[in-house]
Amino acid sequence: MRVLDGLEPQNVFYYFEEITRIPHGSGNVRQISDYLKKFATDRGLTCIQDDLYNIIIIKEASEGYEKEEPYILQGHMDMVAVKTPECDIDMTKDPLQLYVEDNRIHAKGTSLGGDDGIAIAYVLALLDADDISHPRLEVVLTVDEETGMEGAKGIDLSMLRGRRLINLDQEEEGIIITSCAGGARVDVELPLNREKAEAGTLQFVKLTVKGLQGGHSGIEIDKGRGNANCLLGRILKGLSEQFDVHMASMKGGLADNAIPREAEAVIAIDINKKERVVDLVKEYERAICQELGDKDPDFAAACSEAAWQDDCYDAVSTVQALDCLCRLPNGIVAMSKELEGLVQTSLNLGVVTMEQDKLMLSYAVRSSVDAEREQLCVQMQEIAKDAGAAAKVRNSYTGWAYRAESPLRDIIVAVYEKMYGKKPVLEAIHAGVECGILAAKIEGLDCVSIGPDMSHVHTAEESIDIASVQRMWKYLLAVLSYR
Repeated sequence: MRVLDGLEPQNVFYYFEEITRIPHGSGNVRQISDYLKKFATDRGLTCIQDDLYNIIIIKEASEGYEKEEPYILQGHMDMVAVKTPECDIDMTKDPLQLYVEDNRIHAKGTSLGGDDGIAIAYVLALLDADDISHPRLEVVLTVDEETGMEGAKGIDLSMLRGRRLINLDQEEEGIIITSCAGGARVDVELPLNREKAEAGTLQFVKLTVKGLQGGHSGIEIDKGRGNANCLLGRILKGLSEQFDVHMASMKGGLADNAIPREAEAVIAIDINKKERVVDLVKEYERAICQELGDKDPDFAAACSEAAWQDDCYDAVSTVQALDCLCRLPNGIVAMSKELEGLVQTSLNLGVVTMEQDKLMLSYAVRSSVDAEREQLCVQMQEIAKDAGAAAKVRNSYTGWAYRAESPLRDIIVAVYEKMYGKKPVLEAIHAGVECGILAAKIEGLDCVSIGPDMSHVHTAEESIDIASVQRMWKYLLAVLSYR
């Protein structure tokens, strides 16, 4: 029995559930790409699969729409694959476990992949139908959007005829995205020196921070939520200023574009100082809880005994690691002066690990001003260098600039007003979509981004609103048939 059987529109939810049965986290897209290629081939549709596993599928216009300008429908096939600590699903191999609650679709213990599985579901339902009126459809499904938009950067669109593109990667019904930030990833590496812990003098303890809401590092960066990696670094730094602390391990976060919810570290301390360390951690917990308030009411920090081997990092390495982590910026850097309430530039420390005698920090950097993004990356490189680390910038991509005249936007607004009886909100966002990259490949490309209501994307609490999926499906069909 399929979980989503009986939901309307049937084909949309059928294909959405099909997608959730195929592991498709970023970097693990071959299987879903092959599925999409077979889908197109089985229906006699033109399909191009490139070396990156991007997919382009073309369906000719329905009767009566042959002279209409084509539409490019675009989304991405990868998802942010995260799960709760207790979940035993292997997201590289296992299907997701869907359930429906309060008219929303969820996945048990994992992210859902509504971002951007709903785009795939919409376009497959369109391509599979013979009774829907539409111009020529040019479907573009990219890979690895969530890790730097590598698919969009590498795809060849020279064969497309369309000059109007509907991106289906928006997560709020009624808000039409018209521009977005650009971004980059910054990876920081600091070499560490390991040493033996003195037997009988040092004790290993584990520090944990948890209970944070986390969220999308673009959409929720302005919500004032705590970053587990940064908060743990703050506590460790405070401990190191009062006690002789030796780091043994640290890890936190699952993706650089998701605000981390949990982090932990193992440290070696004087065997006689454990009670004082526990007390100080509790003091930090109370202070941070007060700072976060109702933005993250369930924050908790704890200190417990740890089973560990007899090695750790020396005092110099520990100081360098904590200095590097705490000196690098995090969160909002600048707000827009033109658009009230819009974050202009930010960064998120998404992942921290200590492996192979290195501290590794992974950041997602975003800005609607390319020069400001580039300067922030340079600043991070300088801070890292001063701390004895190296910072490398990768996967940079440009933003999507607002277009003063947009015939496509006019259609989108006119259809929305007719269907909903009110105007939609036109909005610039701090998160990234692929429109800017694709517009640079097609001269005169006119873009908008739409989609149904989703919540808690990039987290294990992600869900999608069934009724909103239904409404946006009808809306999309109305746009495609408009003339």
